[in-house]
Formats: sequence, C-alpha cells, structure tokens
Amino acid sequence: MRSWNLHQIEAAVGSRSPVVLDSDEAARAVLIVLQAGQSLGDHQVKEHAFILVVDGTAQIDSGGETMEAESGTLLTFEPDERRAVSSREGARILLFLAPWPGEGHYRGDASGG
Repeated sequence: MRSWNLHQIEAAVGSRSPVVLDSDEAARAVLIVLQAGQSLGDHQVKEHAFILVVDGTAQIDSGGETMEAESGTLLTFEPDERRAVSSREGARILLFLAPWPGEGHYRGDASGG
C-alpha cells in the first residue's frame, strides 16, 4: 500500500508544475497546485481524465459550459474532450489519467530529444 497526504505535498510557489504521484500502464495520478490567478488553459488528453478538486476552488470550462468546482468536486472527461482549468484564489487538483498512456498519446521520440 502507498499513500499520499494531498494537502501536504509541496509544489514550487508560483508554479503549476505537476507532481506525478504514481504512473503505470493502468493510470497516472498527478497533483497540480494552481496559485491564485493561474490557469492550465485550453487542452485535451488522449486518456479518460478524472479531476478532483482537493482544496480551494477551480473554474472548469468544457463544451461551452463553465463550472465553479469547490473542494470535493469530481469531474470526468472523455479522451480528446477539451477543457480549461483555472483558479482565481488557488486550488489543489488531483488528476487521474487512464489508461496510461492512452491510445495515440505522444510519448516523445526514442532518442530522448
């Protein structure tokens, strides 16, 4: 068994750099800490995506809808479904991607460059 306290994991201040908690062929779990005013912008992934707002509040835009997602809110997205995630006051977000990597996910070239 492995566990993480999502409220205590440190992330660089002023950064939205993700913290990969676990990653294997079944899924990838990533903690994203958005500082006040930060955004992930409009994006999509090749995997099923589950977003859990762990702390704070996030604004989620997808398919012409906008949702104010408070702590404890879980959202799901289909592969290739576009979305934007932002936070006016700051938020901790747990992102699950499954399966990992999804079909068609770009993994970089074999040379590592």
